[in-house]
Amino acid sequence: MNRRAFVLGAAGLAATMRPTRARAVPAPGLQRLALTNAHTGESFSGPYRDAKGPIASAMDDLSVFLRDFHCGEMIVIDVALLDFLVSVMEAAGAPRATVLSAYRTPETNAMLARTTFGVAEHSQHMYGRAIDFTLPVRLEETMLTARAMKRGGIGWYPQSNFIHLDSGPVRNWTLEGHGFQKLLLDLQRLIAQGGLGINGRGDLVTRKTGEKLSASARLAMHRLIARAAAAANLP
Repeated sequence: MNRRAFVLGAAGLAATMRPTRARAVPAPGLQRLALTNAHTGESFSGPYRDAKGPIASAMDDLSVFLRDFHCGEMIVIDVALLDFLVSVMEAAGAPRATVLSAYRTPETNAMLARTTFGVAEHSQHMYGRAIDFTLPVRLEETMLTARAMKRGGIGWYPQSNFIHLDSGPVRNWTLEGHGFQKLLLDLQRLIAQGGLGINGRGDLVTRKTGEKLSASARLAMHRLIARAAAAANLP
């Protein structure tokens, strides 16, 4: 890996939709990647798999490159995620992508879930199966191309100008500014009605008992987020 300065701010977000089965893709031959990490300034450029399969040394380098930048912890990155990313980049004609978020420890994911709307409790980021990235051009067209491949989850964040891509179940979502505003208003209304509160750790709790929301209540919150995502698609 080579280091170079690169600064880019973006929010790492995720949301969940009803999954379907991912489309099977034949194992490719030689595959290369060129990536820049927006937070560390590091870069990766070179092959990561050949006709025999993943190249061990390159996969080790990618585990370091795509580590949780909050704490430095690493995980084995799913090669199917990398293959998916290469296919998307090739379709877009993009020689290099900028990575905004990849692996997250459960602790990092929990922290983001407390401070950021739309972060999934069991995010694919925690398993080395997700990456948030941006390209210099054609980002919306790239998102549509990726969704058409039906090889995993694709989240589109037009306000923050990035795409979430993962090798999990096939699902699509869009979140942008006015969708978040609707979600905030709905949450404020729920809290104002007296049924919900927020404890010192930032968790949503019931006012009567101070306990965290039940599974059914959390499901309702996910539905609220889904409605915000739907609202973001309105003109």
